Amino acid sequence: MGNCCNFAVCGECCMTRSFSSAGLKSTITTLHDGDTTIHCWVPKKYKLTKPNLLLIHGIGANAKWQWTRIISSVTPLFNVYVPDLPFYGDSYTSRLDRTEHFQAECVMMTMEALGVMGKINLVGLSYGGFVAYSMAAKFPEAFERVVILGAGVCLDSEIDLEEGLFSAKNIKDAANILLAQTPEGIRELLTLTFFNPPNVNCAPNCVLNDFIEEMNVEYFDEKKECIEAVQKDRKFADLPKIPHTTLIIWGQEDQIFPLDLSYRLKSHLGEISDLVILKETGHAVNMEQPKELIRLFKLFFIERSFPQRENSGKGTPLLR
Repeated sequence: MGNCCNFAVCGECCMTRSFSSAGLKSTITTLHDGDTTIHCWVPKKYKLTKPNLLLIHGIGANAKWQWTRIISSVTPLFNVYVPDLPFYGDSYTSRLDRTEHFQAECVMMTMEALGVMGKINLVGLSYGGFVAYSMAAKFPEAFERVVILGAGVCLDSEIDLEEGLFSAKNIKDAANILLAQTPEGIRELLTLTFFNPPNVNCAPNCVLNDFIEEMNVEYFDEKKECIEAVQKDRKFADLPKIPHTTLIIWGQEDQIFPLDLSYRLKSHLGEISDLVILKETGHAVNMEQPKELIRLFKLFFIERSFPQRENSGKGTPLLR
């Protein structure tokens, strides 16, 4: 049998062109006396008339793969910044800190080094939501509005794991699911993260192995340590309240961080927050609902409205 075309490499090339066509360029910033490098997509031309938008990706593929479906729609509206967290893309650190707080510090230092002017609108997806929340708590003056996408920042590791609120029964299992190392693992991951998963059952194993080799093999141990660190000894009672107007967006069928955690976060933040639940959507809201995300970003960041109040403020809307 002939060799499979390397889908992952082709995808990387196509997404690089898409990001460039959307008006972004690739940059590398060195931090911590050379111990850390952060790759970030930044505007080719910064415009003072546009608000700033920082998109922080989750576990799995690098930033390009996770934001590719919305990038061409948000760059006309914002000065967009899209970093790769350490151990993704061309970002790396030799430091041993694996907490989301360290990741938050790295991204914040990068924004400062890039000379980003004015306050930043912040979006964090899944694991990136933990990083974004940490940034908002630690550097509140730097940010204007915050969006948390399917990120279980209210997780209490001891209680929730024991009660089965999280899909995995322990932290190590969660890491192995999210960083699948076999074609079968990729198929299981897609089933868990999508309401309507892509049909990869017919995809040759070599295609899935190419993706694994491109995205999940390098720095596997470090990524796994990051997942373990974000949940280790996590106590909901210790979670600070961020002072920013915050929009929480969640897939109704999320199997990674179930819906209960979205209500918990809404209750924790109170009146300065709003919760939107997307029907027939799993954890991968960025992939399953890109058009709806773009609409919500415009409403929340540009028009500065609470989406829930489109429906006369009665309850939490379920949106397609």
